[in-house]
Amino acid sequence: MNQVLEIERCDLNIKNNNSSHHTDLNGEERLIVRRGEPFNIILHLKPGSKEFKLDESSFTFIVETGPLPRKESDTQVSFNLCNSTVDTEWSASAINNPSENTLCVYINSSPNSPIGVYSLSLDQEGQKTHLGQFTLLFNAWCPRDAVYMHNERKRKEYVLSQHGQIYKGTYKRIKGTPWNFGQFESGILDICLKILDENPKFVSDADKDCSARRNPIYVTRVLSAMINSNDDRGVLVGEWYDFSGGVHPGAWIGSGDILHKWAESGPVRYGQCWVFAALACTVSRALGIPCRVVTNFRSAHDTDANLVIENLYNDNAEKISSDSIWNFHVWVDSWMTRPDLGPEYDGWQTSDPTPQEPSDGVFCCGPASLRAIKEGELTKKYDTPFIFAEVNADVVDMLHLSNGEVIRFSGSTKSVGCFISTKAVGSDERHDITHQYKYPEGGAVLCGIGTHITYCTLITSDRLIQLSAFAFDKQTIDYSKTEKTIVLDEPDIDIKLMGDATVNQPVTANLTLLNPLPEQLQDCSFTIEGVGLTDGKPITVKTGAVGPKEEAKASVEFSPSSSGSTVLLVNFDSNKLSNIKSFVNVVVKEGETN
Repeated sequence: MNQVLEIERCDLNIKNNNSSHHTDLNGEERLIVRRGEPFNIILHLKPGSKEFKLDESSFTFIVETGPLPRKESDTQVSFNLCNSTVDTEWSASAINNPSENTLCVYINSSPNSPIGVYSLSLDQEGQKTHLGQFTLLFNAWCPRDAVYMHNERKRKEYVLSQHGQIYKGTYKRIKGTPWNFGQFESGILDICLKILDENPKFVSDADKDCSARRNPIYVTRVLSAMINSNDDRGVLVGEWYDFSGGVHPGAWIGSGDILHKWAESGPVRYGQCWVFAALACTVSRALGIPCRVVTNFRSAHDTDANLVIENLYNDNAEKISSDSIWNFHVWVDSWMTRPDLGPEYDGWQTSDPTPQEPSDGVFCCGPASLRAIKEGELTKKYDTPFIFAEVNADVVDMLHLSNGEVIRFSGSTKSVGCFISTKAVGSDERHDITHQYKYPEGGAVLCGIGTHITYCTLITSDRLIQLSAFAFDKQTIDYSKTEKTIVLDEPDIDIKLMGDATVNQPVTANLTLLNPLPEQLQDCSFTIEGVGLTDGKPITVKTGAVGPKEEAKASVEFSPSSSGSTVLLVNFDSNKLSNIKSFVNVVVKEGETN
């Protein structure tokens, strides 16, 4: 009969494992590992236990995930102790340390395992011992993982970086807006897993959904649907007009506050494209999928899937069609293989969580291969025609006369999709990736800006004014249109840290903004937020009214919780001037030890 070892306790070796699996930024409260890579646990045997011998042992490890673990779904896997681990499937090996009465067990997960929370148990001749729990993520460092990315600088940017730039404005006035992704902040990973568990596919068939979480294509498509709340209890409610009863989309400066609010009370109000994309980036990176936020300037919204933006006007110059061109639109690219399409389609895949058009009956979009988008291979899933139109649609301007006649009076094949932008690897510079989405079209971008904007007598927080002019000569049947978008400059926020930033020591940020308007600003406030600086929550200080050409000032105190390089984001808000953002890089020093 094989020996049965009496185990006193199991040490999951969290600190060392998390460090080697690039999850140490999640903290040391629990074991978080990446699939396809070994981790080790230490079994402490009870005093007097027999010395471990591999040929006399009967060790079977059992890992389980999901509410209904099944071998057929690969959500329950059993594997025996062997001489060495293998890197293609679940396996285990052990080293005995008799002097310390311990057994060090090395466990290698399959690089094709479903991600999620797992339980780990040991079965010895029918005697089962629960050893603990661990969370398994996608692994961009593992060549056998579908999200493998061979460049270390890119892995640090697209998986590990917790802050970035999101580009907004117009193609003539591109402005980077800082954002805290905060994927390693306390509680965020649990919320990201909760998002997967709240998705309707899990609710209808938990076994099938959990099994499918091995596939980053599936997970990315689920996230595309769950980041918006149109079909489910998704994270964010989209709104472009009336922001009463919620937070203006431009006021957010990080993902953490939104995700915590959703976990506590359901869909959060409100978001627009850059907020949806930033959340998708946070959740993707938290789960281990390399992800970048992408802005497409002059982005087309093709509502009838004919790859043409049809701007139809009546003879009063009023637009009566639903197609549109946005100043900019923001989505995400995620890095993965595409075995469903072929190896030539591996790499960046576009998905868009902003609810625009339904896909298979659900408001989601993608993932679509950038290769398929660029080559115009519109039969390749998912939603390639819609994304192709966003960057490459033709534009036709038409007039619908009162007699029913429709006249085409202008158009362009080159005005959609330009200056497609993302943050550069390792810096805060803008990286133009237009060439990854489309071939050069030549010529200048035409006619300024599109027809989507809601500007009338009021200037919104976007600080954009669109001017449109139409000229009609009905006798000669001659019609022309021109448009121009004016971008209003915004004031700068001056940020000064009063002294060095040190772990667990208070430091003050002095904030100043000059009111450029010839009128008083009411309800002025500054909000700061930073990964490792503000305990995962924004800090807001109200400063009251500020007169014309006067300065709004505030001093905000915070205590950094971790050392290293990070970013402090600042947002200014008031009744007349809102969503003004700036940031400063901060290096936090270790505190003194006794």
